[in-house]
Amino acid sequence: MLKLIAANIIRAIPDKASGRSMIDFETVREVKEVLLEVEERTIHLSFYYPLLSINEPLPAYINLHGGAFIMNNKDMDDPYCRYLANHARTVVVNVNYSKAPETPFPGALEECYQVIQWLRRNGSALGIDTRKIAVGGQSSGGNLAAALCLLLKKRREKQPLLQVLSVPMLDFVTPHADKPEPDPLRAKYPQAAGFLNACYVPTIEQASNPLASPVLAADVSGLAPALIVSGENDAFRPEIERYSDKLKRAKVQVRYELFKDCTHTFMNTGPEKEAAAAWNIIASELHRGFYPSSFFKTHRPS
Repeated sequence: MLKLIAANIIRAIPDKASGRSMIDFETVREVKEVLLEVEERTIHLSFYYPLLSINEPLPAYINLHGGAFIMNNKDMDDPYCRYLANHARTVVVNVNYSKAPETPFPGALEECYQVIQWLRRNGSALGIDTRKIAVGGQSSGGNLAAALCLLLKKRREKQPLLQVLSVPMLDFVTPHADKPEPDPLRAKYPQAAGFLNACYVPTIEQASNPLASPVLAADVSGLAPALIVSGENDAFRPEIERYSDKLKRAKVQVRYELFKDCTHTFMNTGPEKEAAAAWNIIASELHRGFYPSSFFKTHRPS
C-alpha cells in the first residue's frame, strides 16, 4: 500500500518531457485505437499509419514508452510515433503497458509478448506485413524491448527484425549509488531510484532475472540486430555498453550511438539538435531493416 501511495505521488509530479517534443509534430494518415484483451487484462494500443504510404501491407514497429516502469503512458511518445511512422514508412504500434507497483515484473513484459504474438496472428487485418516486425523503446521501454527479445529466444520463437534500445535501463542488481549519476540530487539520494526499482522488481531474485536485468543474460546469441542509443552522461551508460559488448561478442549485429554531453532524458528533453539526430537514426535503421534495398539519409549534430 505504501509503495502505491508513493508511486501515485511521483506520478502527480509534472514530467519534464510532458507537453513538449524535440521534433516537429507531423500529420499521419490515421491513428487507430485498439483495445487488446488478453488474460483478463486490457492493453491499449495506438496504430500510427504513415501519411504518404498507401500501399499495404506495411511493416510494424512496436514502441514502448519510458517512465521508470511506474509512470507516464503511451501518449508521451505521440510526436515520435508520428515521426517514425512517416520517416521509416511503417505502422507504429504504441503500447500502453501496465505499470508497477500495481503490476510488477514480469507483468509488463508478458503484455509485450502478448502484443507481438497477437500482431503476428492478426496484423494482416490491420494492414501489417507480419513478417516485418521490430520492437524498441526508451529507458524502461528499452529494457522491455531487450527483455522481449530474450523471452522470445527462451521460448524458441522468432526474433523481431530489429531491437531499438534507447537509453535502456538494463541492470537492477547494481545499486544506483554505484552508477555514475550526473544529477547531483539523484546522486545524493540514490534511495529514490532504489524505490522505483523495487516497485518493478520487489525481490533480489526478480532483480537478478535476466528478463529484468538483460545485462545478466548468459546467452544472447541469435538475438535480433540491435540499434543502441546512449547519452555520454547517462547513469546507465556502463550497463548499456556492457550489453552492447555482450551482443557483439555473441556475433549479434549492433549499431551503438553515443551522444556526447547528453543525459539519460536527452531524447525527450534535449539538447534538441542531438535529440532530433537520435530520432532520425532510429527512423533510418528501421527503414533500412524494413526496406533493405532503399536509401535513407541520416544527419548527425555538427
